[in-house]
Amino acid sequence: MPDIIDLIAQDRKASDISKDIKDTLYNKAAEKIETLRKEVSDSMFDVEPYNPKSEVETETEVEQEPEEESQEDD
Repeated sequence: MPDIIDLIAQDRKASDISKDIKDTLYNKAAEKIETLRKEVSDSMFDVEPYNPKSEVETETEVEQEPEEESQEDD
């Protein structure tokens, strides 16, 4: 963004300023798309999103089977 302000301050051609604005916007959009690409592709194919913290701390719950009550003959 400072480059654009410098171009305006130096009284450059409008086409140069416009080109620089477009380039900046395209670069920002490309960065945003790259960061979201993996997340979107995972959601489309029902894949769990990658979360490195969840792999480090995994707890497993062990279900206890209900104990059978002893049957008494009357």
